[in-house]
Amino acid sequence: MPFFQYHPWLFLFLVPAIGMRLWAEERREGTIELLLTLPISQSGAILGKFLAAWIFTGIALILTFPIWITVNYLGDPDNGVIVASYIGSFLTAGGYLSIAACLSAVTPSQVIAFVLGTVVCFLFTVAGLPIVLDFFSAWAPEALVNTIASFSFLTHFNSITSGVIDFRDIVFFASLIAFWLVANGIAVELKKAG
Repeated sequence: MPFFQYHPWLFLFLVPAIGMRLWAEERREGTIELLLTLPISQSGAILGKFLAAWIFTGIALILTFPIWITVNYLGDPDNGVIVASYIGSFLTAGGYLSIAACLSAVTPSQVIAFVLGTVVCFLFTVAGLPIVLDFFSAWAPEALVNTIASFSFLTHFNSITSGVIDFRDIVFFASLIAFWLVANGIAVELKKAG
């Protein structure tokens, strides 16, 4: 658990650093027009860039397997919980990456894309913490407070790392990734037209 509990906070900086170049570099160098004239669809380019970066992140996550081997050598852990925690980490990284990729399409500057990605990912991460919920519960209706809490990465990540892969958590990450990839497509289309 101590190894996995810091993954969302570690990914908060590492994943936007991976995603900041996906589109910002294309726009800065002027190669986005060339990319979008290739015989692939725009959605194919968006999905391809996202999947390549997500696979890269997944490989980096898989390379932490010596810790799993060490824990099994030194003790008798619940390997099902460890597998679920890896799945939760991979899904969290995918959520962060979809946000970073979308915000990379908005600006030609990698630094601005990194900062925007980190800030938006941070907001999604802390949405379910008591300090945020207490601020909103003072004046907002309970339905709004519950909605804000449901957008928290930590809530869904902690649910998965406890060893329970709930369908609601999978739907949360899948819909979040899909939403930000659609927004990425809209941003690319707007920048292409403008």
